[in-house]
Amino acid sequence: MLPIPNDILIPFDAIMAKKAISTALRTDYRKWLMYYLDFRVKYPPPDSRSEQVRLFIEKLRSKNQSQKQLVQAAHALSLYFASQSGKKPDALTADGVLTSVSPAVPSREKTGQGKKPAINRLTLKSTDRIPALTPDTSIMTPLTPTPLPQRGEGQRERVLSVREGVREETALRGGKRFNEWRCLEKSGAPEWDAIIDKLADEISTRHYSRKTLKTYADWCRKFQSYLKNKLPDDLSSSDVKAYLTYLAVKCKVSASTQNQAFNSLLFLFRHILKRDFGDHKDTPRAKKSNYIPIVLSRREIDAVLKHLEYPYHLLVHLLYGCGLRLFEGIKLRVLDFNFDEGVLTVRGKGRKVRTVPIPQVIMPELLAQIEAVKKVHDEDLKAGYAGAFLDDSLEKKYQKAAKDFIWQWFFPQESLTYLPDVKELRRYHIHETRVQEALYDAVRKARLTKRVTSHTFRHSFATHLLQANYDIRTIQTLLGHADVRTTMIYTHCVPSKTIKELASPLDF
Repeated sequence: MLPIPNDILIPFDAIMAKKAISTALRTDYRKWLMYYLDFRVKYPPPDSRSEQVRLFIEKLRSKNQSQKQLVQAAHALSLYFASQSGKKPDALTADGVLTSVSPAVPSREKTGQGKKPAINRLTLKSTDRIPALTPDTSIMTPLTPTPLPQRGEGQRERVLSVREGVREETALRGGKRFNEWRCLEKSGAPEWDAIIDKLADEISTRHYSRKTLKTYADWCRKFQSYLKNKLPDDLSSSDVKAYLTYLAVKCKVSASTQNQAFNSLLFLFRHILKRDFGDHKDTPRAKKSNYIPIVLSRREIDAVLKHLEYPYHLLVHLLYGCGLRLFEGIKLRVLDFNFDEGVLTVRGKGRKVRTVPIPQVIMPELLAQIEAVKKVHDEDLKAGYAGAFLDDSLEKKYQKAAKDFIWQWFFPQESLTYLPDVKELRRYHIHETRVQEALYDAVRKARLTKRVTSHTFRHSFATHLLQANYDIRTIQTLLGHADVRTTMIYTHCVPSKTIKELASPLDF
């Protein structure tokens, strides 16, 4: 099946961005368009567009596609026709009939439409040229390392600025519409908008993560809404106490959620408002829950790995074999692997760097992945792409680093990401949601009785080392914990072994 030509793909991607099709759905929409173009070559269609769609939908129905997929395919074709004619897309039913009813697909709220795409900056500075983008999520086909698609198959992505109040893509999860960066949009209170801008600058100066910015800004906006736009200059610790009480009593939030809100408002008072927050004695604080990490046995880990395909199979091997966090795994670059010494360099939270041993059992797979990345990189260079994304101002300091092989992602995204303002195509790493979705399916197929996330493999790494009688300080170093008390939580996951086997007094 031939890839979609660029003269069709680019306007099709543009209209998907205009109509706010969520990033997670765009890959499926491109798939339906590719199938339709192939169908049109094999079976010369009639002149009527509605008849073309009807025949195509009938073909999909004969292939046992679900009703939801048929509706999605019909909507994809209506967008394609609109992108070719420049007219408003017709709404099509799953039978290919034109109708005025809008199809049931996720869309963004009106206030976020029609704005010019901009780059989503990691450091949130408008002068930077090196963005940290949320990539176009696309599934990498399970291959024994072979080159990923060339530039001609790259997919354009809409990238958005978090500083200019532009809305992030809206998706439909759990039946609810959400907007990740609504907290950074302009509101009806200019004083609070200025506070949020200062918050973003302060977090950027401290090199905190984008997730920290999103969390802190979101709680500040909720605090603003609770106080009904009360002027920031008039805020006091009593307002904080009233809000935290409201969260606990009326909203019935968990202890961790209440403490997260407390820490966000504490940062607001100390570093943005430059005001004393008080001694906190009369401010209600929820107690921390005694959380015991969920740990998998080797049998359970092998059962999950058996149902994972490339590249997620290799990534989860690294999560468990090296004790990595998910973002540490997907952000690995070629230069992080020292195969001669058997050492992997990990860039973790707070810009802390640590080294861990490379599991020897997966060494052949890692070397094969390096060869696959080489092939992809060579093809990208021939196609004239602009390189991989780099952090901070690294590209300004080393102008050729983005195209150097050592700086390429170890788990590259299948598609290239298009930057509208500089008209460049760059490659990002695979998106974390794709890993989570693949892991979710694998756990369900393994029929485990435990709740498993990507972090579970990090917990299992630490616990299994403890069971093998490794020193707690060694495990602390391998995990990158600043305080050994954080590592000590894994002692609760290891059965106590004394002279006598632990038993209940009822069994004496």
